[in-house]
Amino acid sequence: MNRELVILGSTGSIGVQALEIVEANPALFTVVAITSAGTHPQLVIEQAKKFAVKLVGVRKNAEIIRQGLPGVQVVDGPHASTEIAAITCDVVLNAITGSIGLAPTLAALKAGNRVALANKESLVAGGDLVIAHAKADQILPVDSEHSAIWQALMGEKKSEVSKLVLTASGGPFRDRTDLSTVTLQEALAHPTWTMGPVVTINSASLMNKGLEIIEAHYLFGVAYSQIEAVIHPQSVVHSMVEFVDGSTIAQASPPNMKGPISFALSHPHRVAGATKPIDWSTSHTWSFTPIDESRFPAVALARTCGEIGGGLPAIFNASNEVAVQAFIDGQISFTDIFKIVSQSVDHLRATAAKTLRDLEDVSAAEDDARSKASELVKKGAHR
Repeated sequence: MNRELVILGSTGSIGVQALEIVEANPALFTVVAITSAGTHPQLVIEQAKKFAVKLVGVRKNAEIIRQGLPGVQVVDGPHASTEIAAITCDVVLNAITGSIGLAPTLAALKAGNRVALANKESLVAGGDLVIAHAKADQILPVDSEHSAIWQALMGEKKSEVSKLVLTASGGPFRDRTDLSTVTLQEALAHPTWTMGPVVTINSASLMNKGLEIIEAHYLFGVAYSQIEAVIHPQSVVHSMVEFVDGSTIAQASPPNMKGPISFALSHPHRVAGATKPIDWSTSHTWSFTPIDESRFPAVALARTCGEIGGGLPAIFNASNEVAVQAFIDGQISFTDIFKIVSQSVDHLRATAAKTLRDLEDVSAAEDDARSKASELVKKGAHR
């Protein structure tokens, strides 16, 4: 087996780890194209040279990259990842952060490529569209929680599933009662995982768990009433499936993304040594506690948006993207993130599209959400 890969978001955390897996397993994988925002042009150049990539896509710094990669085709502009996602290959790894990953996901699916999906926003913002274009086994989950559920469901009957249980580390504030004084540095100090800033802040607010509930609904076709989340600080049990007979199957491994990344890239095979196993020669204590929704209300709001459907999940996600960036920029407080998302959803709920017909409908919902969220940031209406 040697699979040809396209890696979208090659310079981010997931993309970098995927390339490390490729480097460690040259007989299994070949990288035919990479894309990046282009914010780190030298890293893009290094990656393309190391893996002999002949096609690169970037949104910025294209000339610097062209000069550093003579003989390599460089596609630039806002649609570079969408164009490259459609080239013929075995697997497209979508490791882009944010809803800009939706168009590349759709392009890859329409081209018949399998999609290893780390871009949860594709399903949050445009889940109905994605599922409508996806064939059976064409979407391969990369998020550790959804990879765990995917593995636990293998060989099982959907009719016998009682509940999906997503685990959450709880982030850095799982035991902190007052979140009003949280600093950016504190929000970025995740106790378990190393991720990009947006994902890390979403983890700190548990906004990511709300997004993952919506994602799980679309990936596995399970009703929202059958999906819940619990705090599991050790991040060893990545998620669980409860069955009608009272049995629960869990997938467990040390907190390392190389396991789920490699499984999505190589499915139905497993990559030997992708990650270290649990050391059973030492003692372990794993704990599970309910989420305190008074401190972390984003989970309940995400569920509500998902149940209503239409354009509301896209509004939820887009307003969060604006609010998180405003927090990073020092314009709002940590607790203001949820207030802005909640007010944006409330303001746009009545006018949100009931059905998303195409990408234009998603973009319209997102534009409305970003406009409202930006207005709240500027006017201080969240105070």
